[in-house]
Amino acid sequence: MSFAHSMAARMPDLRDKLRGAGINKKPAEFVGESFKNAFVLALLVSILAMFLILKREMNISLVVVVFIIAYGLFFTLMMKRPDVAMAKREREIDKDVLFAGRFLLVKLNSGKPLINALFEASESYGVAGEYFKEIVNDIKMGTSLEDALERAYKTTPSQKFRKILFQINNALKIGVDVSQPLDATLEEISYEQFIEIQRYGKKLNSITMFYLLVAVVMPSLGITLFSIVGSMMSLRINLPVFFVILFFLVLLQLFFIGIIRNMRPNLNI
Repeated sequence: MSFAHSMAARMPDLRDKLRGAGINKKPAEFVGESFKNAFVLALLVSILAMFLILKREMNISLVVVVFIIAYGLFFTLMMKRPDVAMAKREREIDKDVLFAGRFLLVKLNSGKPLINALFEASESYGVAGEYFKEIVNDIKMGTSLEDALERAYKTTPSQKFRKILFQINNALKIGVDVSQPLDATLEEISYEQFIEIQRYGKKLNSITMFYLLVAVVMPSLGITLFSIVGSMMSLRINLPVFFVILFFLVLLQLFFIGIIRNMRPNLNI
């Protein structure tokens, strides 16, 4: 057994993470690729560090220390790629999970069997449609409907989509109509999104007041007072000074834009 297979065997959840992240690789293959990429990057960093160490006439053995630290750091970052991809896919799924669930509910209410509704949902847009497609592909490969739903439930990074899959699979196991628990779950998700919008509105009011005070009022008054005091004290205020002030004001604006963007609920209306 290779070192990559040995490392992959110690991470039993890696297979589900790769599937949830949309990375079509086996765990051992992913670990081996991470080792290689980390080695190349650490080698480049070590070469750059060697030139710096030789220039400053330091101990050349420090290159080995730099390589080990860089290798460990880059390998850790490479192994975090599925987590980052899953977080991104979770945001993408949460945006259209309500529409995908309602699409499935409409098909069920129209009298179509669940498996046919899943096949049609797999052809819909968005990342949620891609997860339905994975379920359909498992069914085509001979997996039972319950096992395919259970596998998708374990690998999906979205809590909201997981609720939908759980209710569908649970209804199948009990033997009741799928549309009723699915409808209740969609109502719950819709209410959660409504609460998120209300919370966003309250936070936005506070951030807006803080933004007006820090990024509008204070810079305006500050520049005015700075100009008055500077003229009274015969300070020479040249154009580069104003460019520096403008640079920090732009950074301040971008900072608040980033805060408001991160606060925004991750959903489509």
